[in-house]
Amino acid sequence: MFERWKKRHTFVDDVNIITKLILGIALFFFIIFIHNFDFMIYIVLLMFIFLLLFNGTEFKITGIFILVTTLFALLSSLFMILYGDGEHMLVKFGIVQISEESIVRGLHLSLRTITVSMFGILIALTSQIVMIFYSLMQHLKIKPKIAYAFMAAIRMVPLIISSLIQLRRSLKMRYQMIDVSNYKGLKRLNHLVIPLLSQNIRRAHQLSVAMESKGFKDGPRTYYYETPFSYKDVVFIVCVLMIIGLSFILSGYLPLTGIHDVRFGKLG
Repeated sequence: MFERWKKRHTFVDDVNIITKLILGIALFFFIIFIHNFDFMIYIVLLMFIFLLLFNGTEFKITGIFILVTTLFALLSSLFMILYGDGEHMLVKFGIVQISEESIVRGLHLSLRTITVSMFGILIALTSQIVMIFYSLMQHLKIKPKIAYAFMAAIRMVPLIISSLIQLRRSLKMRYQMIDVSNYKGLKRLNHLVIPLLSQNIRRAHQLSVAMESKGFKDGPRTYYYETPFSYKDVVFIVCVLMIIGLSFILSGYLPLTGIHDVRFGKLG
């Protein structure tokens, strides 16, 4: 999806998408049970370094994704920070009550979100959409009819955007020649939505007929692209396990906050 911004090829690009997805799901459930604040800080830092080293994409693109996910994670933590309980109250104003404990719990939630998000960014920046569906068909036995339908739908998105841009430009020229009352309010919206829908419904129908005529059925078939598992999948798994293991060791020997459990009582 992001090939145009690719600067270099890394081993993560060759890791099977199924390995990435399964590892991502496992990582998600694993961090749910982490309550050591320092442990989460080190996981985020090491995952951030891993993402920068092996995503292979221009830094400005990676930076935009990281910035957006970080802001989203911090915003999502405000509900826990502003309405939390704790022994060391800092601010209390009506239903808003901020304590040291609520701040730590909110930031801990943000760190969890950032960890999963950065792993997801790594998957997105090192995976091709076509190879995702080929891997699902070859290894998880997803029906080709379903997989190819999703691929076709994704390929349609740029065409829809292009059609919208062309339609807006043509309407802008047309509006110079007709009265303003003919394109005010909902009329302007109808001029965009109705032609866009009719045009792309017709295009989707043509695509479905073409796929049927070319034999896109659920029976056995051969594939032009092969998506095998390799030693790089093992290396990728080992790297993620090393991030977790090193984070655990650093949180024990080089604690940053000394907060061992953010759930109960006094922190520290």
